[in-house]
Amino acid sequence: MKNILILFIFYLSPSIILSKESNVDVEKSFIKWTGREITTSNHFGKLNISSGNIEVTENEVIGEVVVDMESLLVEDLQGEWARKLEGHLKSDDFFSVEKFKKSTLKTTSSKRKSDGLYEVDGVLTIKDISHPISFDINVNGDILKTNLTFDRSLYNVRFRSGSFFENLGDKLILDDIELEVTLHLN
Repeated sequence: MKNILILFIFYLSPSIILSKESNVDVEKSFIKWTGREITTSNHFGKLNISSGNIEVTENEVIGEVVVDMESLLVEDLQGEWARKLEGHLKSDDFFSVEKFKKSTLKTTSSKRKSDGLYEVDGVLTIKDISHPISFDINVNGDILKTNLTFDRSLYNVRFRSGSFFENLGDKLILDDIELEVTLHLN
């Protein structure tokens, strides 16, 4: 009788059973970032997640993720060159990591597009500056993945930006930063 009752509840309201609030596994989760210059040159690396809480239901994904900006790594360069670029990206020319150690991404709304695919609206905060952002997220069991792009100039990241400076020629660094986010849930 107990099993029949559980099945009955599941079929009447699958969102109750499928609703799952989880913490982000910070050991397995990460963000891969890519920045590009006007030439074919680009740099990429990784950022760690310091905390996060996500709720996945049949119809929506809601939550917040906190990024540890101090964890910023450059992976396309090695040794001294990687350390120099990491230092520069952490400086006031870019992300002012000493002053702004955390960035956040918080959902404001979402809706299911198809099985495992959700359209998400949220707020991205970098350097204590917040702007709306929209993206799709794939949910496969306890793994969530998304690719999103943000405009660094909106967050006062000015170094060699065409939004702030003219005549940069081949020294121009594009404002769009690409992020590949992989979240593992506990």
